[in-house]
Amino acid sequence: MAGTGMVPTDKAAFALVRETGDLAEGAAKLAGEIGSTSVEAVLAQANRTGERKGAAAAMGTMRPRPAEWYAFDDKDQDTADWYPQGLTGSEDSGNIGIPAFMVSWYFKPEAGERGIRVSFLSPKSLKYQHALLVQAKPDGSYGPIDIHAGGIACYGDLLYVADTKRGLRVFDLNNVLDLRTVQNDLGDGKRVGRHGGRLHAFGYRYVVPQTDFWKVARPGPLFSFVSIDRSAGPPMLITGQYQERTPDGWVGRWNLDLEGGEPVDAFVMGHPKIQGAMTYRGKWYLSQSAGSTANGKLLVYEGGELETRPFPIGPEDLTVQDGKLWSVSEFRGKRTVFGVSL
Repeated sequence: MAGTGMVPTDKAAFALVRETGDLAEGAAKLAGEIGSTSVEAVLAQANRTGERKGAAAAMGTMRPRPAEWYAFDDKDQDTADWYPQGLTGSEDSGNIGIPAFMVSWYFKPEAGERGIRVSFLSPKSLKYQHALLVQAKPDGSYGPIDIHAGGIACYGDLLYVADTKRGLRVFDLNNVLDLRTVQNDLGDGKRVGRHGGRLHAFGYRYVVPQTDFWKVARPGPLFSFVSIDRSAGPPMLITGQYQERTPDGWVGRWNLDLEGGEPVDAFVMGHPKIQGAMTYRGKWYLSQSAGSTANGKLLVYEGGELETRPFPIGPEDLTVQDGKLWSVSEFRGKRTVFGVSL
């Protein structure tokens, strides 16, 4: 792809190594005590409702506007504490029995860390539910995960979450745990973990413990987003780096088993401020942001040619579902999940 803006680079620099440690043991301990539920069951009783084509300020000057978009509710639009970042869906997974999206959020305040959460969203009912992602220990304790969670991707039951400096954290959606199965309330909304014989999750009903970890083999590469390409041949995992000012952010593609740790290929993208990247049917799609008031861009590479398309304000991670390319917008009053033509 030399000469297109995306230039091949040394893939060995981005190698990952598997470090499960006691994560699976801790998750199993917690799941054995609380009991798991399904994504379908979570959405059947989801406690929040989005709005179809709400938060239209996110579209800015974009013309034509996206084919479809869903806005989060007023409380999630207004909060300065939580910011949406990553996006994946039931078509990425292949194991979720109903149409669904999953959105990652990070907690922004430095004080009172509350970690990261994921929202399960039904595009049919517009109902959605937050769940706290946690790290559990073999003794049954657990706590928040203090990372940016800039991208997520789901394949089968495994949810991959980008950890900027460390690599990819893995969560098993067979371990969506409902605190109401073991106690009558949700505990203290200001606490997390096990205290006084009770379980707490900052008031969240559901927790999902981490089960695995793919860490960088050598410090240096940053992991800002992640996606799945199911369009041709064996599915691939795509991840790469956001660079604020320079065009030298990287992107790579791995086989889904991550065997050997190295990506199949890797590129320097040639553009700054890339918030999400994926391939689909031979095309590269790059989501480029431009701050909280200006429209972003969708950069599309095919056969060495670049096409620049209009995009909403604050676009982030990318996924493909229902024949469209989807992203999520992050800024207050402009938080949507939106779909455009491929």
